[in-house]
Amino acid sequence: MPENPKLTVLGAGSWGTALAALAARNGVPSTLWGRDREALAAMAASRRNQRYLPDVELPAQLNYEADLATAVRGAGIVLIVVPSHAFATMLAELAPLLDPGTAIAWATKGFEPGTGRFLHELVAERLPGHPAAVVTGPSFAKEVAAGLPSAVTVHSDDAAFAQQLAALLHAPNLRAYSGGDVLGAELGGAMKNVLAVATGIADGMQLGLNARAGLITRGMNEMLRLGVALGARPETLIGLSGLGDLVLTCTGDLSRNRRLGLALGQGVAIDEAVRRIGQVVESILTADEVARLADKHGLDLPISAGVRAVLHGEVTPADGLKALMAREQKPEYPQGLFGAA
Repeated sequence: MPENPKLTVLGAGSWGTALAALAARNGVPSTLWGRDREALAAMAASRRNQRYLPDVELPAQLNYEADLATAVRGAGIVLIVVPSHAFATMLAELAPLLDPGTAIAWATKGFEPGTGRFLHELVAERLPGHPAAVVTGPSFAKEVAAGLPSAVTVHSDDAAFAQQLAALLHAPNLRAYSGGDVLGAELGGAMKNVLAVATGIADGMQLGLNARAGLITRGMNEMLRLGVALGARPETLIGLSGLGDLVLTCTGDLSRNRRLGLALGQGVAIDEAVRRIGQVVESILTADEVARLADKHGLDLPISAGVRAVLHGEVTPADGLKALMAREQKPEYPQGLFGAA
């Protein structure tokens, strides 16, 4: 791959736009693709993404392309930034269009709906032979686009590709790290969305800072135990892709999942809460997949299970809180760090 390859970002939402703008400012030849031709034309003319990042001026070097085949032609790296429910479809559209040497990366967080499969499994199945990496970590698009200090991490089985992509994203106000635990990085990025709903609910119910801290800590315990059962490295989950992203989404009101929890904790119906947010809220699907994985490995994850029950209307937030608080008293780590909950 060339030292400074062409980068094509697929997905012109807030995060896709922010990453494309970041790369273009770094001197990487960058193209942003989206399905809405008129919106892309407006972005090119105004250098603004009026819907998602209206206050951020986009770099003049950034290119825009609404035709997928044209957008990916000659790209050294294709970075997918679409919602998890659209990820498999995006891969299917890409498969016949990619050049043989094109590397694939994604900044999508979540699982394949209905199967619980990790996104890297879909990439390996549908785009075999292409270097692949996930970009994740505690990074609100609005802050990255505005140039505020941030940190992300790039994980791949191909160490050279992980390091190259991290170097392309690394900037004066963004530290990009690299690693080799794709599964752990993806688990942290997906599961934190479920736990952010829990802390949002608690804050919406005005349960206090102690409750928020307890939920984050015990939620981290659930992430670690599921991660170890799946074969993830604990150090990945206590790094940027796990703990870092968990703290951000549980405490920052730019998080859609936290805002969903806040609304539910204030008594707003889930359909109305999602309508108010106006964007995809990944936790609604992810909670089901976390439950499937927990059942498969015989794990009791009470916070994650409680969030799922609230999202499905099986219990009220108040009843979910009562169930958590009524659990029996026990040692914090009865069987070591990764023992029973």
